[in-house]
Amino acid sequence: MTNEIVNSALSKVMYPGFTKDIVTFGFVNSIEINGNDVSFNVEITSSAPEVAQQIIDDATAELKAVGASNVKCNINAPKMPEAPKPKSKNIAPQVKNFLMVSSGKGGVGKSTTSVNIAIALAAQGKKVGLLDADIYGPNIPRMLGVADVKPEVNGNKVLPIKAYGLEMMSMGSLMEEGQSLMWRGAMIMKAIEQFLRDILWSELDVLVIDMPPGTGDAQLTLAQSVPVTAGLTVTTPQSVSLDDSRRSLDMFKKLNIPIAGIVENMSGFIAPDTGVEYDIFGKGTSGPMAKEFDTKIIAEIPIEPTIRTGGDEGKPITFVSPTSESAKRYMAAAESIWATIESVNAAGGASNESVQPTTPPGVSACSM
Repeated sequence: MTNEIVNSALSKVMYPGFTKDIVTFGFVNSIEINGNDVSFNVEITSSAPEVAQQIIDDATAELKAVGASNVKCNINAPKMPEAPKPKSKNIAPQVKNFLMVSSGKGGVGKSTTSVNIAIALAAQGKKVGLLDADIYGPNIPRMLGVADVKPEVNGNKVLPIKAYGLEMMSMGSLMEEGQSLMWRGAMIMKAIEQFLRDILWSELDVLVIDMPPGTGDAQLTLAQSVPVTAGLTVTTPQSVSLDDSRRSLDMFKKLNIPIAGIVENMSGFIAPDTGVEYDIFGKGTSGPMAKEFDTKIIAEIPIEPTIRTGGDEGKPITFVSPTSESAKRYMAAAESIWATIESVNAAGGASNESVQPTTPPGVSACSM
């Protein structure tokens, strides 16, 4: 075995994708021959592993065809470029913390909970914003008594509406009363991004976000747009609600959102004439679900007529009747939520790196 034989054999090895061989390209060097054993280096320009493997296979076959016993082909290739790692994204950096209020289904009192938790947090000295992201059912303006108030525009930004010590924005404040929205998912996603980016929120301690029911585009868009500090699930004691609430809690897990707890709404009934509490729909049935997701029930809110009338008249019970049993429970829930937020921040803070899209812009993940 000689250099001439080796070079002649390797000149038959074409560089993958080209009509020139690896010898003509000048890629072969450091040939060593020991009897019929041959080793050599090949410097290639591609980082694709399949290119290197084809050269090794072809070179080995050509050399063995001319009598080589053992062939060692060392490929020197550039390193495969690493895909850029997604970074945590926050399109509303003036907001310190984000609380996502979610439910698996509608009609469980999620918006009522959002309003009263926001007011309770404000009553405890926090600077609070309330975003009504329930695009199809924007009830928060009515619940805060500002259904007829339109927001002011400052340049190309919109000023949030102020009520009960909160900053609030809702699709209901931007559209005519009774107007229906027939939007596809992409429009909902864009609207939520604009609510975060184009509203002149102050330097808020926390933005409470009332989400649409379910686990869809809106929830994923929010989680990818801002690092959600904590998630709160609202349910009722009935099994049909608990089934859907499990999906809400599972969503928090999949989005890596710390769970602040569960609010069990319509948990008992307080008779307005006697003050006696009756468990007409059950109570505490969320306990096993809370244990399953390593969280807790932070409030059992009873059916209390003042909650309903307060919501209809724009007089939230936590503000207008702070000594009521329900208001006390909302206040306790807010304290528990804030403790969770502080715990998350003490551990390094929230991040949404893990839920950032990894497909190129304009390419659907479904097509990959």
